[in-house]
Amino acid sequence: MAFEKAGCKCVFSSEWDRFAQQTYEANFGEKPHGDIRKIPSSEIPDHDILVAGFPCQPFSISGITKKNALGKPHGFDDQTQGTLFLALNTIV
Repeated sequence: MAFEKAGCKCVFSSEWDRFAQQTYEANFGEKPHGDIRKIPSSEIPDHDILVAGFPCQPFSISGITKKNALGKPHGFDDQTQGTLFLALNTIV
């Protein structure tokens, strides 16, 4: 929203969680595309700036504590959330 207030236009959105998609659609009037890791870069419109938010759970103290309690990997060892930002290298 900060970029839009500065005059930019959002040309694409992506979210894998269906409830987050519903919330986004309720707030912005469009349903985001699914998992960014499964969308071919050819389907993403040309853009000048890529803005992304990454899951903090694999790196935050509370996320690490929870993942440790559940016996799940955290940080870069979490193959789902801990490496998401690497997928964006294929988009730029």
